Amino acid sequence: MFYKNFGERKLSMLMDFYELTMANGYFSNGMKDEIVYFDMFFRKNPDEAGFSIIAGLEQVIEYINELKFSDEDIEFLRSKNLFKEEFLQYLRNFKFSGDIYAIPEGTPVFPGESLITVRAKTIDAQLIETMLLLTINHQSLIATKANRIVRAAKGRPIMEFGARRSQGYDGAIYGGRAAYIGGVVGTATTLADEVFGVPAMGTMAHSWVQMFENEYEAFKAYAENYPDNCVLLIDTYNVINSGILNAIRISKEILEPMGKRLKGVRIDSGDIAYLSKNCREILDDAGLKDCTIVASNSLDEFIITDLLDQGAQIDSFGVGERLITAKSEPVFGCVYKLAAIEKDGKIVPKIKISENEEKITNPGYKKIWRLYDRKSDNPIADVVAMSHEIIDDTNPYTIFDEVHVWKRKKITNFYAKNLQVPIFINGKCVYKLPSLSEIRAHCQNEVNNLWSEVKRFTNPHSYYVDLSTELWNCKQDMISQFSFK
Repeated sequence: MFYKNFGERKLSMLMDFYELTMANGYFSNGMKDEIVYFDMFFRKNPDEAGFSIIAGLEQVIEYINELKFSDEDIEFLRSKNLFKEEFLQYLRNFKFSGDIYAIPEGTPVFPGESLITVRAKTIDAQLIETMLLLTINHQSLIATKANRIVRAAKGRPIMEFGARRSQGYDGAIYGGRAAYIGGVVGTATTLADEVFGVPAMGTMAHSWVQMFENEYEAFKAYAENYPDNCVLLIDTYNVINSGILNAIRISKEILEPMGKRLKGVRIDSGDIAYLSKNCREILDDAGLKDCTIVASNSLDEFIITDLLDQGAQIDSFGVGERLITAKSEPVFGCVYKLAAIEKDGKIVPKIKISENEEKITNPGYKKIWRLYDRKSDNPIADVVAMSHEIIDDTNPYTIFDEVHVWKRKKITNFYAKNLQVPIFINGKCVYKLPSLSEIRAHCQNEVNNLWSEVKRFTNPHSYYVDLSTELWNCKQDMISQFSFK
């Protein structure tokens, strides 16, 4: 199961139907044991951003470890009258037996580089395609969006409040996980805390205030129940003329006699910049300078930036629908493409050619190298190279633009790191899963090391992802080979 106490999960059949028809075809044509190489990569960053963040690898591992076909699955497939009986028996005993390499969760990644590389038998590689894509696509999208919102807040905590607007149960639960990797401090989704340890947070809704005779009585009841964590929602009726004044009364009449302090007030509607500035002044005049102001209401990175530019007095933000759905661009475009096969013990590169230049794939079995400045530890560029290539960081290295090849840059005083790590070898998981907090810390550290120009929301610098000379030559040769004049 992917998470406890949520019913039995049966996800082996969560795949595009053509995965099965192709697998059956490979089986029938004696190709089931051929070794293939697939790359999973994306072509552009969401929101025209400078980078993205990979997330979801832990769930990929869980899926592959549990991938098997039940008797009910086999009977369903038999009822389609499409599949050979020998193939169905093969599926009945199926267990993934290949190798998988991946970039660890929380790492900033860029278009064109392989997030995951699969080396496996033809059928093994084919059957896992859909789940790899939907898992990494979803969580990478939300982690990337969350990180943008977190950075917009400039150190102010972001809480994820989006479950009720998410695309289904899994969208809420795994979205909460991904958002935490991206940097939020907690989630309103209780199950995300129970399962993944993402801190659950929340206070009250407007209905709590409406349930009582008046606002003061509602606040009083809440303060008496939660004196150590009292955050009051002050916009049910009128923020300035009612909400903030009753919140101050609660602090003076209920909490302070108990030796407690009002922790915060939340504004969920109206002109938040104007209201927050007025509330800050009123709170300060009342001796409540330590009382924080929380803002929510359809926020995203751009609205938060505008609010702070206007001088809004907000200490933390609750962000819901625009985070959990990545509303501004709700698709992370990872694809899964064949890159090579093995023939007679040799790796034979394969290429997909398209009228659209960006859809031409990089052939061969590859590695992803990241080059870092030795003085600052800032990434300089990524290089996609053939798997046997080693980048010697004791000597200068020249990178060049794949299209405009005359654009070259010699890199010195750098060190090189192979980004992908082994996840599965011969079907066995060899990767020690980090904790979610470790993944989050890794993400924060790696993002902090990116150049500020790459992190701009508007017109960010295009980070270099270049090909090695050997890979570029191989690609050009194959384009020429398969071009028709």
